[in-house]
Amino acid sequence: MNRIEERLARQNVIVLDGALATELEARGFSVNDALWSAKAIFERPDLVRSVHLDYLRAGADVVTSASYQATVAGFMKRGFSEEEAAALITKSVHLAQEARDLYLAERGADGAVPLVAASVGPYGAYLADGSEYRGDYDIDEDALTTFHAERLALLAAVQPDILACETLPCLVEARAIVRALREKRVDIPAWFSFSCRDGAYISEGTEIAECARFLDGVPEAAAIGLNCTAPQYVEELICAIRHETAKPILVYPNSGEHYDTSDQSWHGTAEDFGTTAQRWYAAGARLIGGCCRTSPRMIAEIAAWTKKME
Repeated sequence: MNRIEERLARQNVIVLDGALATELEARGFSVNDALWSAKAIFERPDLVRSVHLDYLRAGADVVTSASYQATVAGFMKRGFSEEEAAALITKSVHLAQEARDLYLAERGADGAVPLVAASVGPYGAYLADGSEYRGDYDIDEDALTTFHAERLALLAAVQPDILACETLPCLVEARAIVRALREKRVDIPAWFSFSCRDGAYISEGTEIAECARFLDGVPEAAAIGLNCTAPQYVEELICAIRHETAKPILVYPNSGEHYDTSDQSWHGTAEDFGTTAQRWYAAGARLIGGCCRTSPRMIAEIAAWTKKME
């Protein structure tokens, strides 16, 4: 039984954390950089740790590391050596683990120990060109496998509880990650979540149902779902996944606001996550949190509702 199964045997919902990059921005840190939130690992590790800690205080059962856009090649482009780049990737997990230790010291021994998920962002995040929402990579599955294998090995070496393979825009990338996990003999459970363009299709155009069918037969996949997706599509996507697998379904969509590239600002109104999460649970989701523009306050709304079910 993996960590997700163990936790769901004791509670109805695993509360995930919310956004890291936009929360760092809200606290005055600029992520306007090819490294995005990974820049904070070396510029403001204290702030990264603080954001993790605030999500735990808000009631998150899982905090996710700042490694989404962290790669050896990406750090080396900024002037770090290969050894320094590798150390920064592992540091991202250590920061989340340190935040957990601080939280446990505050809270005491009562209750379940929060889990640390190591973020495994897509190849498009490394490119920093928005292709994690298109999937139009100019490389094949073999090259994607090689790309992911190095970072997966580094992250696994520091023993996170879960690998969060997230914002995947295409099924070929999920296949590549599975191959990389097997090549590196990584025995840490992984969740696979896709960026989706509507209620049926992931960003590249493959049906989410096809992705779920493939991952249903993958022992390494501990949960399947979506993230960085508009909230209005979540219930349809959950239903499509449920038809193909009995594995736990996870959802952590964006706030409901949309980003306008013309003026580089967010517009619209955020969802009431405390209410909307209940619909996602009713549809079949068991791991629920938030992505871009969500905050500790919104995660606290989800956690408060889940407490009422205990």
